Amino acid sequence: MTLFDKRILAVIPARGGSKAIPRKNLKKICGKSLIHHAADICKSLPWIDMAILSTDDKEMAEEGKRTGLSVPFIRPSNLATDNASSIDMWKHAWLYSEKETGKAFDISILLEPTSPLRTSNDIEICLNKLIQENYKSVATVSLVPAHYRPQKTLLINENGKIGFFLPPKDKYSRRQNIPPYYFRNGICYAITREKLIEENIILDESTFAILIEREIVNIDEPFDLEIAEYIYKKQ
Repeated sequence: MTLFDKRILAVIPARGGSKAIPRKNLKKICGKSLIHHAADICKSLPWIDMAILSTDDKEMAEEGKRTGLSVPFIRPSNLATDNASSIDMWKHAWLYSEKETGKAFDISILLEPTSPLRTSNDIEICLNKLIQENYKSVATVSLVPAHYRPQKTLLINENGKIGFFLPPKDKYSRRQNIPPYYFRNGICYAITREKLIEENIILDESTFAILIEREIVNIDEPFDLEIAEYIYKKQ
C-alpha cells in the first residue's frame, strides 16, 4: 500500500547518551519501551515503506529489532553527541536507507520516542497536509500554557530580587490577554527529500504547523514518565 504513490521512510532517533533520564529511550510506559511505542505506530501505518531506528547504542538497537524496526546501521558517534544536529542525523539515516534499498524516498517522517502519546491519526494528518497541499515540511506543535509564556516569565537578579523577562504591561496581568505561543512536541515531523537533503532545513517560516490540542507529554524528566503513564491509561 502506498500513500499518494510516495515512497515514505520513518526514522526513529534514539541515542544512548541521555542525561536527565539515563537510558531514556528504553524506559517503559504501560509495559512498553519508548522505542516500542514508536515502532507500534509505524506498524499501524501500512503506507510506510521502511521504518528504521537511528541509534548509537547496541542495547537500543536490539530493542528496535525486537519491536520490528529495521536497524541497518549503528549511528556514528559524531552524530550522537549533545551538540549533534537533528538535520545531520536525519540526513544520514535517509541517505543510508536509500543506499541500503537502492531506491530514493520521496518523504520522511521523524518520530521521537520521547513523545509516546502520538496516534496514527496524528501522522496521517501530517502526511495528508504535506502531500495534498504541497508543503515541503510540517511539524506538530502544542500550545504553551499561559503561565509559561514570555509575559509571565521572571528573572532573578544578582541581589536575589525579581525581574521581568519582558517589560510588564497591564494588559498582560490576566492570562486571557496573553497571545498564544507554541512549542514543538516531537510527535511528528514530516518533510520532503528536497527540503531536507537539498535545502538542509527542517523548520522555517514555510513549515506548516499541525496543532495537537489534547494532553501530551514530551519525556524529558523522570516525573514525565509518570505523567505519560497516567495519560496513556486514561486515553
